[in-house]
Amino acid sequence: MLSHSHPKPLRTGRPRSAAADEAILEATRASLVDLGWSKLTMSDVATRAGVAKTTLYRRWAGKNELVVDAVAVLFDELELPDLGSLSADVQAVVLQFAALLERPETQTALMAVVAESTRDEALRARIRSAIVDRQKRLVLLGRERAQARGELPYEKSPESAARNADLIFDVIAGAVVHRTLVSAEPVDAAWARSFTSLLLLGLGGVET
Repeated sequence: MLSHSHPKPLRTGRPRSAAADEAILEATRASLVDLGWSKLTMSDVATRAGVAKTTLYRRWAGKNELVVDAVAVLFDELELPDLGSLSADVQAVVLQFAALLERPETQTALMAVVAESTRDEALRARIRSAIVDRQKRLVLLGRERAQARGELPYEKSPESAARNADLIFDVIAGAVVHRTLVSAEPVDAAWARSFTSLLLLGLGGVET
């Protein structure tokens, strides 16, 4: 009797390794801390990560893209806990964010890409899409929970809702980054509580 076997699907390329990606991004942050932006090279990152340089170029077009992604994965660690109130949720994520910014690899990588982006519009756009836009998820989730609890009104205009979400993100991110990286002052529980109180007073008057 004849047997009919189904052909195996053709492989279109070597699958990406999550472990290799993680090693490359970690090596990128280590290189930034040790060498700084100007001296960091794809070759150095490849050596530190234990991969071929061609492996990097299959994944990233160049140093700019690589460094932004190395920063972005750090910010993806942020989570908004559900502590039962908007005030508690905001305070918790502010403290998480500040703790992340205190890590040497975060400080060096973030400051490097921001400084370089002032001269590179494509890099600035990548920062917006890979870091800023992705982290706005925290604002949207916090607002959704607060509206469900009755702490914030539902916004009738989608355009107004989008503008307010951008503003909330800018206020939180700007305040924490400035205090941590520019003023070099601590973001402790007392500061987070005072900041959140001020933020929530402002939210009471946002356009709906």
